[in-house]
Amino acid sequence: MARPRAKELTERELEIMHIFWDRGESTAADIRDVLETQGRELAYTTVATLVRILLDKHFLTQTGFERPFRFKPARTFEEVSRSLLGDLVNKVFGGSRSRLLVQLLGEEKLTPKERERLLKILGCRDQQPKGRK
Repeated sequence: MARPRAKELTERELEIMHIFWDRGESTAADIRDVLETQGRELAYTTVATLVRILLDKHFLTQTGFERPFRFKPARTFEEVSRSLLGDLVNKVFGGSRSRLLVQLLGEEKLTPKERERLLKILGCRDQQPKGRK
C-alpha cells in the first residue's frame, strides 16, 4: 500500500515556492530557468513534477488550461511560514514560543536594529534599549 502524500513541504518544494512568491504567476519552465540562474540545474521533468506535487498539495493553483500551463501561489509566504513555524514550535519546543525565543536569542546578540524591531513587536515602543538615551 502506498504511503499518503505528506502535507508538509520538502526542502525542494519550499525552494520552488520561494521562486513563485518572488515572481508570481509562472510556468514550470520559468521556474527551471530561475533555478538555473541560481546554480541549480534540475531537469525540466523534475521541476514539472515538483510543480504538480505543489498543485496536489494545494500550495499552487493553475491559472489557465492552455499550454504552457501557468501556476501561481495558492497560499502566501506569511501563511506558509506561520504554519511551518507553528509546526516547529509544537514538534521541537513542545508548543512553547518562549523556549523557541530563548533558543534563538541565546545563540548571538541582536543588532540594535533587530533589538528595536523586537521591542516594537513586543509592544515596548516607549522603552529604549539599554545604553541609548
